[in-house]
Amino acid sequence: MATALEAMLARHRAVTVAMLFLLTVLAWIWLATGAGSGMVPGLSFPAMMPASSPSPEMMRGIDNAMGDRTGASMGAMPGMAAAAAPWALPRFLLTFAMWWVMMVAMMLPSAAPTILLHARAGNASATGSPPATGTFLAGYLLVWGLFSLAATVLQMALERAGIMAGMDMVSVSRPFSAAVLVLAGLYQLSPLKEACLRHCRNPARFLARHYRPGQTGALRMGLLHGAWCAGCCWLLMALLFVGGVMNLVWIAFLTLVVAAEKLLPGGRGIAIAGGLACIAWGAWIVLA
Repeated sequence: MATALEAMLARHRAVTVAMLFLLTVLAWIWLATGAGSGMVPGLSFPAMMPASSPSPEMMRGIDNAMGDRTGASMGAMPGMAAAAAPWALPRFLLTFAMWWVMMVAMMLPSAAPTILLHARAGNASATGSPPATGTFLAGYLLVWGLFSLAATVLQMALERAGIMAGMDMVSVSRPFSAAVLVLAGLYQLSPLKEACLRHCRNPARFLARHYRPGQTGALRMGLLHGAWCAGCCWLLMALLFVGGVMNLVWIAFLTLVVAAEKLLPGGRGIAIAGGLACIAWGAWIVLA
């Protein structure tokens, strides 16, 4: 019986590893192919200074030259300005899906140790059944789904205000970019960031304190862990508005920063260094 149980748990762990790897790869592939929008993601590091927003006269000239077809084609591309791409329900849902899949691509690599440790915790289950790791993962991703919904609403508001534009979905406002950078930098230095990061860097302590058996317990733990991780990274994710929501290089860079903070020795020092860099970048935008 013990041998059969060990074999079952080993298979469960292998399936969990394969599932995480597959989800991450598929998420990156979807982003790299335009996230369903038909557009080509940016492939360069963002400029230090936000680009200027197209003037109303320029936009009117483009509209006159291209005709009504411009509005129709741009409307299918979430990265264009709000005037050219009204926020109808299909575009809202596509943008929400883009954000959620992007969170899967960015967060799963650094969350993998906690998810795998949760799977291993089932070894002590008295029922002999494998742990509800899929439910734990669903709870974790649900938190990032709620974050993605908020990010989509914010992106819609920013585009309508003329603060975001372009194929990369990037800020064209110096004050907004500087404010986000400075706020992100200050948060990186804050005690709240330190507390959230400490939690994310200690999955064993989290499971020891909060482990609950069964599907309901797994969902609760997934939601709780997702909330801690969102608290750790939400302003880092806001930097996507500065460097480009559809800039693949920027997305990959932020993914590495998140993983380094959570997984490498000296993660708190990495967070502080990143915070100081953000503050310096924001100050440079204001003063340049």
